[in-house]
Amino acid sequence: MTKPRVLLADDHTLVLEGFRKILEAHCDIVGTVEDGRALLEAASRCIPDLILLDISMPLLNGIDAARQLKKVLPNVKLIFVTMHADPAYVNEAFKAGASGYLLKRSAATELVEAIVSVSRGHFYLTPLIT
Repeated sequence: MTKPRVLLADDHTLVLEGFRKILEAHCDIVGTVEDGRALLEAASRCIPDLILLDISMPLLNGIDAARQLKKVLPNVKLIFVTMHADPAYVNEAFKAGASGYLLKRSAATELVEAIVSVSRGHFYLTPLIT
């Protein structure tokens, strides 16, 4: 299986760097962005297989960005990695087109597991919510 092309979106530089370190052996990281508008532009330019994104981002939140992304890149897989454990956020993320949902307190191994699962066409929801 070839490595998925992954775009990372989070408004915290340390989080982005952590994701990169965790994922670089498993994925081809095609870019990082720190706000929702930059995410839309980078996704259109890079055409990733998968996007990791947060809900709370400046300029355009992750839920609204996901809705727009799915219109222009309907095959892109979206995995939310966020601090929001409220079921209302989970429901909105999946309605917007998410294939996966993790919490920032999830283990690093769970992030890799979610990417593998979603890349194979499955949905992933962290056990921390279920």
